[in-house]
Amino acid sequence: MYKRILVPTDGSDTADAGLREACKLAREGGAQIRVVHVVDELLSMPPEFYGTAFDQLSDSIRKAGASLLAHAEVVARKEGVTVETELIEAMGAPAGDHVVKAAKAWPADLIVCGTHGRRGLRRIVMGSDAEYIVRNTTVPVLLIRKDGL
Repeated sequence: MYKRILVPTDGSDTADAGLREACKLAREGGAQIRVVHVVDELLSMPPEFYGTAFDQLSDSIRKAGASLLAHAEVVARKEGVTVETELIEAMGAPAGDHVVKAAKAWPADLIVCGTHGRRGLRRIVMGSDAEYIVRNTTVPVLLIRKDGL
């Protein structure tokens, strides 16, 4: 059974569905969860790109990420699960790459990831962190789609 479950979140309904599924697995198997949020890749751009607003923008993005993690922690604790959180700053790499590295470093034995299930042009334009994770990790991945998508 899995004992260390990594759950990436971006605050979406699908990420929340992934967290809730991870909580069920953790509760049933006595596992612990680590919820990670990758701060937006915009922070990897040079401050000159944003001008004087860079510090305000980066602080705002970090605070939003911390808020997402606090919400995830509340959800997991209500489910009776041992949980910790980690805010990861994505400097020059896709969010999925940071999730894969976090899973290896922790080390996780399962990644539970919400997915939007985009196809075609929408996936090409918007990318798919879930697909990146599946293709690049050695850790088993459970993908969760929110009902009705």
